[in-house]
Amino acid sequence: MAELVAPTMDLHASWLSARDEFVKAGELLHGGGPQPDDDVTSPAAFAAWIERLAVMSDDSMPIAPGLVHATYWWIVEDGEVAGSISLRHRLNEFLLEAGGQIGYSVRPTARRRGLASWALGEVLEHARTRRGLDRVMISCRDDNPGSARTIERNGGVLEDIRETPLGLTRRYWINLTPGN
Repeated sequence: MAELVAPTMDLHASWLSARDEFVKAGELLHGGGPQPDDDVTSPAAFAAWIERLAVMSDDSMPIAPGLVHATYWWIVEDGEVAGSISLRHRLNEFLLEAGGQIGYSVRPTARRRGLASWALGEVLEHARTRRGLDRVMISCRDDNPGSARTIERNGGVLEDIRETPLGLTRRYWINLTPGN
């Protein structure tokens, strides 16, 4: 059974395995990934990165200009990191144009089992009940039909497809008000 777990040192080896799988596939593991010069293979560096993620989720803590607060979870199945998902607490100009409020990724060997759709549904409920959001914007690359289906299964209504700094991007809105 899958669960959403706050980033933790307990999953260091599993997270590294997931990251390596994404790298091998030429993809990115979303969800507040470490900076390019972070060597998260050491326990100390990994712990420091997890602490940065915790700070990013705390609206009372200052963060770098241009960033927004976000909450991060790992999608964990049978004790292994299967992916990640994050909820940005608000939209800035870039996120409104291209990035959206929710980012997720599922490692290649864990795909096509409904994990992304399940995790997105859980985070949408969190956005509604814990963050008080009425709607969220979520996007995906136009050449990612799997992600588009995941968003649409969770109520995403396509606003447009546009060229953005991330490439050709599908932009969706999901209404979170009860009854919609």
